[in-house]
Amino acid sequence: MDKILEEIRNNIEEPMKKMDIIVDSVLWEKEGNYYYLKIFLDKINGLDLDTIVEATNIINPIIDDLNLIKEEYILDISSKERGNEENE
Repeated sequence: MDKILEEIRNNIEEPMKKMDIIVDSVLWEKEGNYYYLKIFLDKINGLDLDTIVEATNIINPIIDDLNLIKEEYILDISSKERGNEENE
């Protein structure tokens, strides 16, 4: 799975860079009965919800076109700050 996550990251970093967004981490986690592909983004001065939605609309088709993950999963794209809050 590490190679798949690395390939996903490599394919989304350039489009995010064009939006001045940093791809902080790409994770694969199982919570209960569900798998999650979690992508945490960061940006100088933070990310607002509209920017996260715009980034999601760019990232989602890239991941779909790569077709690397065979399992069903939930795509969770959020700001790095939200991910840090969950881990505290």
